[in-house]
Amino acid sequence: MSQFVTLDVKGASPMRAYVATPEGSGPFPAVIVFQEAFGVNGHMRHVTDRIAKLGYIAIAPEVFHRTAAPGQEFSYSDFPSVMPHYQAMTNEGMIADAQACLDWLVAREDVVKDKVGCIGFCLGGRIAFVANSALPLAASVAYYGGGMHTVADLAEKLHGPQLLFWGGKDTHITPEHVQTVVDALIKADKDYINVVISYAAHAFSCDDRPAFHPQAASEAWGLTTAFFKNKLG
Repeated sequence: MSQFVTLDVKGASPMRAYVATPEGSGPFPAVIVFQEAFGVNGHMRHVTDRIAKLGYIAIAPEVFHRTAAPGQEFSYSDFPSVMPHYQAMTNEGMIADAQACLDWLVAREDVVKDKVGCIGFCLGGRIAFVANSALPLAASVAYYGGGMHTVADLAEKLHGPQLLFWGGKDTHITPEHVQTVVDALIKADKDYINVVISYAAHAFSCDDRPAFHPQAASEAWGLTTAFFKNKLG
């Protein structure tokens, strides 16, 4: 079952979110799904549905709600239109949005309160990392998190184990950026898994984009599902 809900966010405008719920009565663990920069579009809703089919209540917030209209989506070929919204994102705003999702989830009787994780893609990968640093999440997954090296110092505050995916052919995220994140995790002595898929580029998991790599996407998804099963149940 899927639906859109509207969440109250502290100090900001209301935030629309797409929710997918597994069959059955639960209680279920839950996963917050953080979008790419192009909105909670068909691809992100499909990812959210896939997670629900694994047995998790999944919620995908529209994190551009401060600057974009509810439901607004952007073309993958028109990043200039995305930039004003992307640049308006702040760590404080990311945390407030994640907190609103967590509050909504734990208020449900069918959610296992201490088994909430998150996953994010590109911009959403950075949000997942930031959220894991601020909220008591049980697990966090970041796919090719853009700009994550700029928040690597938050590694010492991570709550749940962190799974990271990168594309070895990514021209947006350099090996130095990846190493900055890994070094911070090592220094902070945090539980993490770091995966560089040498033959994949940025956005390798998105089947609506030219960089989609079916094998890399399948392999990353297999590890993601095992990670969530181990950490969230």
